[in-house]
Amino acid sequence: MKLGLVLFVTLTLTLSSSYTAPSLPRFSTCSTCLHSTILPNPLVANVKMSATVELFSKVKAMEAEGKKVTSLCVGEPDFPPPRAVLEATVEAVESGATTYTAVTGTEELRSAIADDLFDRKNLSYKSTEILVSNGAKQSVYQGVFALCGPGDEVIIPAPYWPSYPEMVVLTGAKPVILPTTIEDNFLINPSALEKAITSKTKLMIFCNPSNPSGAVHSATLMSEIADVIRKHPNLAVLSDEIYERLVYNPSNPHVSFASLPDMHSRTLTVNGFSKAYAMTGLRLGYMAAPANLLKPCVTIQSQLTSCAGSISQAAGVAALTKVEEAEMEANVEIMREKRDFVLSKLAEMPDVKSFTPDGAFYVLPDVSAYYDGDDATLCLKLLEEKALALVPGSSFGAPGTIRISYATSMDELEIAMKKLGLFLSESRS
Repeated sequence: MKLGLVLFVTLTLTLSSSYTAPSLPRFSTCSTCLHSTILPNPLVANVKMSATVELFSKVKAMEAEGKKVTSLCVGEPDFPPPRAVLEATVEAVESGATTYTAVTGTEELRSAIADDLFDRKNLSYKSTEILVSNGAKQSVYQGVFALCGPGDEVIIPAPYWPSYPEMVVLTGAKPVILPTTIEDNFLINPSALEKAITSKTKLMIFCNPSNPSGAVHSATLMSEIADVIRKHPNLAVLSDEIYERLVYNPSNPHVSFASLPDMHSRTLTVNGFSKAYAMTGLRLGYMAAPANLLKPCVTIQSQLTSCAGSISQAAGVAALTKVEEAEMEANVEIMREKRDFVLSKLAEMPDVKSFTPDGAFYVLPDVSAYYDGDDATLCLKLLEEKALALVPGSSFGAPGTIRISYATSMDELEIAMKKLGLFLSESRS
């Protein structure tokens, strides 16, 4: 425990001289004995368990009891990684590529990432401006930790991935939630963003396409958001683009935030291989950023995990250099068909509101007409009565909604939507 405190203080002081790390009480004396009672770090005590992980654990417990549960609560593609990725994994093992790499990742992978960002996203980065991590989640946290601390504020548009605010809390900074509405397709209102920014605002986390709503911000809207950001020279943007290859509307393609005028120098772009390439278990993500923003992230990673797995990195190279675009487009088309199926079934359910998401693999319908808007109770009853697992929208900062992940088989989707429709029908009777 003392080592954890030393590490926290050392990293905090190394990364920023603008604030002093808080004094964290770690022991309290028991009045009835001579021994000390060990207490957790107060920062950790304030962090909530991921609702998605918690629900997934409950589903697994029910399945262990022999119950058949239909689950649409985890964001994981149901298709396997591309053949080229699997072959590269085997080759890496057999050739002995099982040792440590540089903390930042292999030169081969970082160069492949830089080439891909330039070719597809119009982003120019050197390989030295790429940091490969154990999943995009690590990249996000390191970006937040590198830039933010006590006294800072971080703007997080809602609905949001539940880990965002908890990561901010772990740094001692304050998450500031920026609401959006289903009437606006859960897109950021630039005027509302301007009002949310204060002298303490250090970072905005921007997930585009969005988990959990699937919303994709247009180039025009993003330019308006950039106009707001531009007025605040000390405000950085962490752009989480993990779903950028899963976009379904040709007239609204994904645009990287760092490609907008004047945004490259203040943006940390995060991406990875889990969603588009179905490499969730290989835990491979990355950050691309100017050297001054990337360096503290490298420092943090060097003290936490060192490098990402060498075998996963070899698989990442294959994903970027050997997988044909036609294979990627075929997966997108399959996801589009699943999305459209879910939306068609939701349209048949009374008092359920939804919009057509242009990206990711989620739908976030408004079911506030049921259970007096108590989405947590609705999901609990749904699991108990119909053995259907969905995540309540309140976990994502969107009370009265439910998140449906359609990254599963069509057979499972048909069963799930039938269960949901029947449950809502019975709830009204």
